[in-house]
Amino acid sequence: MPSGLHPPHHSEQNAAARPHVLDDLAWAALTGPHRHLAELLGGAARYQPGMSPFVALADAEDPRAWKDLAQLVEPGVTIAVIGTAAVPGDWEIVNSIHGVQLVDETLRAASEPEAVRLGPADVPEMLDLVARTRPGPFQSRTIELGAYYGIRRGGRLAAMAGERLRVPGWTEISAVCTDPDHRGHGLATRLLRHTAAGIRDRGDTPFLQAAETNTGAIGLYESIGFTVRRRILFTFARIPETAQPTG
Repeated sequence: MPSGLHPPHHSEQNAAARPHVLDDLAWAALTGPHRHLAELLGGAARYQPGMSPFVALADAEDPRAWKDLAQLVEPGVTIAVIGTAAVPGDWEIVNSIHGVQLVDETLRAASEPEAVRLGPADVPEMLDLVARTRPGPFQSRTIELGAYYGIRRGGRLAAMAGERLRVPGWTEISAVCTDPDHRGHGLATRLLRHTAAGIRDRGDTPFLQAAETNTGAIGLYESIGFTVRRRILFTFARIPETAQPTG
């Protein structure tokens, strides 16, 4: 796949007018702290396969950026674009999710004695927990985006949380989830505080994103010190696979 970074199509004036880094998350991550995990071409960027569905466009209104993206993503592969409601005619929208972005303002971060750092050997258990709890996109290589932690009960992974998008000065806490058999004991909150402590130790501020329908999670995050910063739209799209010739 192409992986070279070429001058983006958008003008220097547009670049100078870029919004707050949290309003341009995927581009800021893929051209910044996560550049070593990215594939870039012209005005488009994506994570390496298996890491995350999030992609970025230097200018979502520029058809050339979408053409660049089409060279990075195979037909049939679903990608996620933040803040873009429309896609070009050769793409199709699979799903759209309205969400919220929350930032840490008064969170009490704290090290958790029971937290264990999760590694590649733990990925099958992590994928299983995600499949049963559906906290959001998590793939076989998502663990490479940052530090992930878990708490075990009876040798099994009972809860986890970790780092996903990272932009200058900020790191997202994601995949916060608990096995249904172990809910009600504050495990996810403890892991969230533990993950936040590590983020703060390196000088970043934690933030979260959640579907606006997930009112339980949003209420929890607000109760421990996060504040809703803005509403956000996640658009999942793909280029349809072309029909294979028969006979």
